[in-house]
Amino acid sequence: MDDACGSPRSLLVLGGTSEIALATAERLAARRTRTIWLAGRPSPGLEEAAERLRAYGAEVRTVAFDALETGSHRETLEAVFAEGELDMVLLAFGVLGDQPRDERDTRHAVRLAQTNYTGAVSAALICGQELRHQRGGSLVVLSSASSERARRSDFLYGSSKAGLDAFAQGLGDALHGSGVHVMVVRPGRVRTRMTPELAAAPLVTTPEEVAEAVEEGLRRRSEVVWVPGKLRYVMAALRHVPRRTFRRLAL
Repeated sequence: MDDACGSPRSLLVLGGTSEIALATAERLAARRTRTIWLAGRPSPGLEEAAERLRAYGAEVRTVAFDALETGSHRETLEAVFAEGELDMVLLAFGVLGDQPRDERDTRHAVRLAQTNYTGAVSAALICGQELRHQRGGSLVVLSSASSERARRSDFLYGSSKAGLDAFAQGLGDALHGSGVHVMVVRPGRVRTRMTPELAAAPLVTTPEEVAEAVEEGLRRRSEVVWVPGKLRYVMAALRHVPRRTFRRLAL
């Protein structure tokens, strides 16, 4: 990959129907990314995402991948790497969950934790090993600003992202000096087609803004990227708010 421009020639997206992942892939394909793998559950949405990226002139292939099927991860991911070196892996899968429902029905809570943390740990370790073997490349992990301090309203999601965030930072340390770059991306609330109510909310970002920040982070070889950048200071302050006060905040 040409670090000067921050645009990989080849890309593997884990979570190929994610709006953030697709916005990032589109931005990179518009630059110089010519080979893209979209990994996700087979669906019309995955195929539509592939067609959108082909419009940029990229060769796009889809591969069946399920975060919860960790037993199949190694075979699936090693097969992709065997097709040729990858400059970048974007780990973008995850679920928000429904906090009230998930608190009542622990099956949903466990599924959220397994998707956001266990599945991500499995996939990231395998990709990290493959990138180390090829002696280079970037692993970009989509975390969340919620990883800094879980709120009452979404502590199941926030705790799963906190675990993922800590893991990804540790993986970055483990791979330091190998030529592999690990970057953790912490967006705030992201306005998507499914969340139009966030239009006027403060510090809300968009998939396109996250994509721009990812590209800039690649160029700088950043280890942690906040989107928007000022969120770093907001969360630093919230992290030190006394717990009794934090409980009363309308967050």
